[in-house]
Amino acid sequence: MKDIEKLTVGGTSPELPRHEYPRPQLCRPEWMNLNGEWEYETDRAGSGRERRLFEAESLPERITVPFCRESVLSGIGDTDFCGSVWYRRRVTVPAGWLTEGKRVLLHIGACDWKCQAWVNGVSVGTHIGGYISFSFDITDALGGSSDAVITVCADDDTRSHRQPAGKQSGRYGSYGCFYTRTTGIWQTVWLECVPAAHIQNVKYYTDIDNSILSADITVSGGDGLTLLATAEYDGVVVGTSSALVSGKLARITVPLSELHLWEPGEGRLYGLSLELCGEHPDRVESYFGMRSVTSKNGILYINHKPVFQRLVLDQGFYPDGIYTAPDDTGLTGDIERSIACGFNGARLHQKIFEPRFLYHCDRMGYIVWGEHANWGLDISAPEAWKGFLGEWLECLVRDFSHPAIIGWCPLNETQKDQDPDFVRAVAALTRAFDPTRPYIDASGWAHVDGLTDIMDCHDYDQNPETFRARYDGVARGEALPAGKHNLFDIHPTFVSEYGGIRWAPDREGWGYGNAPENGEEFIARFRGLTNALLDCPIIGGLCYTQLTDVEQEVNGLYTYDRKPKFPPEIFREILSRPAAIEKE
Repeated sequence: MKDIEKLTVGGTSPELPRHEYPRPQLCRPEWMNLNGEWEYETDRAGSGRERRLFEAESLPERITVPFCRESVLSGIGDTDFCGSVWYRRRVTVPAGWLTEGKRVLLHIGACDWKCQAWVNGVSVGTHIGGYISFSFDITDALGGSSDAVITVCADDDTRSHRQPAGKQSGRYGSYGCFYTRTTGIWQTVWLECVPAAHIQNVKYYTDIDNSILSADITVSGGDGLTLLATAEYDGVVVGTSSALVSGKLARITVPLSELHLWEPGEGRLYGLSLELCGEHPDRVESYFGMRSVTSKNGILYINHKPVFQRLVLDQGFYPDGIYTAPDDTGLTGDIERSIACGFNGARLHQKIFEPRFLYHCDRMGYIVWGEHANWGLDISAPEAWKGFLGEWLECLVRDFSHPAIIGWCPLNETQKDQDPDFVRAVAALTRAFDPTRPYIDASGWAHVDGLTDIMDCHDYDQNPETFRARYDGVARGEALPAGKHNLFDIHPTFVSEYGGIRWAPDREGWGYGNAPENGEEFIARFRGLTNALLDCPIIGGLCYTQLTDVEQEVNGLYTYDRKPKFPPEIFREILSRPAAIEKE
């Protein structure tokens, strides 16, 4: 694969916060990073539109984008509720971007929750959803001028229970497993210059048995044009293809002369150059990984081999940036810390993670499950459907081609008394868009009969003896106690939350069960719980809660500021022994 970082440095500066290229799977050279200082106003009453702040000459405060207003890194650090926030920045668009046949796009990596943008006082679009990337074409609003004033407003109501909020607290302060809110922009804002006819999205299908890459390439304004594709591995061209664009779609098939499998621990990636031929050609650099993912009898298979999932729960919170890592090493560091403990992946919990994190998972061979932020959402309310389903589809579109994502589990711990038709609708949408990955309808509690490919449960029993006895019984055909868990009698094959051992001798904090008396007891409990799952012949995976502490929740293997509580090699030794399914 070509060095993505070398391809994408032109539109940024190392002095900018989060200066890295935000979309590594679709790279163009003409871009401009807009992170850094913006004018800002807190609009608690939501009167900004009436006051026509989108036409204001200035805003009174300053904020550092892309960090949310609640974070220290933003320069604001205000954690109280706020109905709306406003951003304003003057930019100079390169003159070469304003020539005939080119368009200028404004990209926002994520903005919680409802976002509207203006350029020079002209509305350029609205987006609903706090977690996914979106863009607006601002060419017409520029009117041929290089000078532009960009204004952004975000409306957010975490307490409504009508918008996905995940683990964001609906109270003034954090409590239990709910943490500091994120309001407004929290991922990179950037401009991009594209030809009028340009590539919008890629969707890769990999056939490892026949060494073939197939792709659906979504194109804007390119009907009848030719798309060229060139695949390379380690600098050597290994396949080429071409196709005509029909409407908005080009379908290509690229036979590969060399097969290099992507697998856990080995993130082997191919580079893919795409060119849309025309009067103003569009060239992008992308990548893909050749791998297959299937499930059978609750066991995950990657490249036709059973893989025991040794996962850790990752909530993607940071002490200084809240939802946003302070820099790129904040993303890679968490992956490295997880691997150091012996995990081969993560359950990405109650948050849609940014493309750069997924890129690092891809290149590092780190398997993950994709999830949406349904906690706090009243799924029995029709208004909640609109906010959730639309953004979940956007997530599937954006993240489909990441080889590191080995399954989808959009919902967490849905209640028995909530609307099962919502769960069915999410399942139907997901399966229709992506038939290539295993699917879990709702992790941990109330599964809806017939929807899940892998049965799972959450079990926070802190006693290794009773924990082992329960899974020994499950192996003999006994069912777990129903309780708030399963709606039907199928044995779990994936314990997707366990452990959560409370450990913070120097401060108060929340976790599961009684805290161990000492470090030796902590390790013994971790070992006993983990061994019970590794030894169970019908368990195909585990997910330990959790990688790091988050604010008052102190059940991580690392502190919130990423210090190890115990030497990581201790956990690696425990997790590295073969699971029962790996001995067959």
